[in-house]
Amino acid sequence: MVKYTFSQARQNFSTVLNKARTEGEVVIQRRDGSSFVIRPYKEEKSPLNVKGVQVDMSASEIVDILKEIRRR
Repeated sequence: MVKYTFSQARQNFSTVLNKARTEGEVVIQRRDGSSFVIRPYKEEKSPLNVKGVQVDMSASEIVDILKEIRRR
């Protein structure tokens, strides 16, 4: 874990962000002793959130196919 003072972090913010990306997190410490952690944010996406597929079928045709498959 890499630590920076507030002044160092402010002057080299791009470097701090790059270091957080490679190291996982960076700690920034103020003069009063309080500390803050910067870490990369990874947006969690649902595995069910998929792009649709364009097909030349009506909804009723799709339902009929599904019913046929379920009967098997």
